[in-house]
Amino acid sequence: MTSLDLSFHPLTQKLWRDFEMLFGENGACGGCWCMYWKLRGKAFDENKGEGNRQMQKSIVDAKIIPGLLAYSEGYPVGWVAVEPRSQYPKLAHSRVLKPIDDREVWSITCLFVEKKHRRKGVAVELIKAAVEHARNHGAQIVEGYPVDAKKNSPPPFVFTGTASAFKQAGFKEAARPSPSRLIFRYAVKREGK
Repeated sequence: MTSLDLSFHPLTQKLWRDFEMLFGENGACGGCWCMYWKLRGKAFDENKGEGNRQMQKSIVDAKIIPGLLAYSEGYPVGWVAVEPRSQYPKLAHSRVLKPIDDREVWSITCLFVEKKHRRKGVAVELIKAAVEHARNHGAQIVEGYPVDAKKNSPPPFVFTGTASAFKQAGFKEAARPSPSRLIFRYAVKREGK
């Protein structure tokens, strides 16, 4: 459990500068700007850096919330991307992470925690906040696509989260399409049920 005092806020135009501050010059990892799952084919690589930043900004400017920022002591320290699975074209066409049934799900596709705040439980709290956000928008199932990290992996290799973090947040393994790639699910409880 984290000892940090965290708060979570949807990424809106008002918070765009905080998103840029958190992601830094490199757009988190290699110019991603959390566009990896939103672009298919060569579009992601062709737009690395400024192109991806502009595309993510245009999503936020269109008043679409692509995820949540975590704050500690007034500063952005973490990010989680969470939207309906239909918002992620690369996920929709993934052979490994193809849908396991025809139920509508919200997907947690990316987690990013500022270097000084890693290994303090921030990712687990981000996952929990993402579930709450999805619940507030009518989700019945939230999915995650963590890696089964057996050893300390560099952050670029665990951007979808780790199995242990999802387990700590109450998710259950729903499928294992490859030895290291998992599909975890959380059944969202409705108020009063």
